[in-house]
Amino acid sequence: MSMWFWVLAAAAIAYVSKLVGYLVPDAVLDHPLVPRLAGLVTAGLLAALVVMNTFASGTELVLDARVGALVVAGVALWLRAPFLAVVILGALTAALLRWAGWAV
Repeated sequence: MSMWFWVLAAAAIAYVSKLVGYLVPDAVLDHPLVPRLAGLVTAGLLAALVVMNTFASGTELVLDARVGALVVAGVALWLRAPFLAVVILGALTAALLRWAGWAV
């Protein structure tokens, strides 16, 4: 099958799933469990994205400057630093660790 078939299939699936979301009755959406689950799913997906971008390179597990940057950013968040400071500290840590030779 051609690539365009899969692109169009993915677009159709995305459209149908969005349409189904509009058809869900209000009674279901007003249930108190729905916003809680939506928040948990969002946090879980974000955590998975962070882990995959930190510890994976292609199909390999790696420990490089990204790990140090994540640790420093996590400590900055724990200390309640502003988001911009967290990003800058993480980026500086990764740059310094790569400069020091800790890279893939």
